[in-house]
This record gives sequence, structure tokens and C-alpha cells, in this order.
Amino acid sequence: MRVVAPGPVRACPGLIGLLTASVVHLLRMDATTQITPTFLTQRELAELLRMPERTLEDWRLMQTGPPYIKLGRLVRYDVQDVLTWVHEHRHG
Repeated sequence: MRVVAPGPVRACPGLIGLLTASVVHLLRMDATTQITPTFLTQRELAELLRMPERTLEDWRLMQTGPPYIKLGRLVRYDVQDVLTWVHEHRHG
């Protein structure tokens, strides 16, 4: 899937481009606009964080990683929850 957005976002294909386009879209919204959550698969989150998928699986087993949602057998990560979790685990 390719996201087409104005400005430099067009040069960023893939997940990073999708997230950048989402941020650009959010900046242009007013207070009455309905926000739809964006969910990532385990693979997409592993790519975003640049880590093995197995690490995310281990974190889920140990209940130490970012919050996730189970939809039947499917695991999904809400982008906002992940970003909040990342900011909470910053050092320095």
C-alpha cells in the first residue's frame, strides 16, 4: 500500500510514510473531527521499532512490552499506545 500525501511525505513509502502522513493529517484536523485509531500488526511494529518480531512475542509473554489488543487470535498494537509506551521508557 502506498500513501500519497502533499509535500515530502511522497518520498517516504512504507510504514514510516504512512505514519508521517497520519501526523500531517492530524495536524490539519479541527476539534470536531473524528479520530480513527490506527492498529499495527506485530510485523509492522517490529519494522517500526527495528527489532525482531520474536522480541515482541517475548515481551507479551512477560507482560513488559507495549500494550496490545487481542482480536481472536490476532494481535494488534494501537499506534498511540505504542508511542506513549515508548515515551514512558525513554532514558536521559
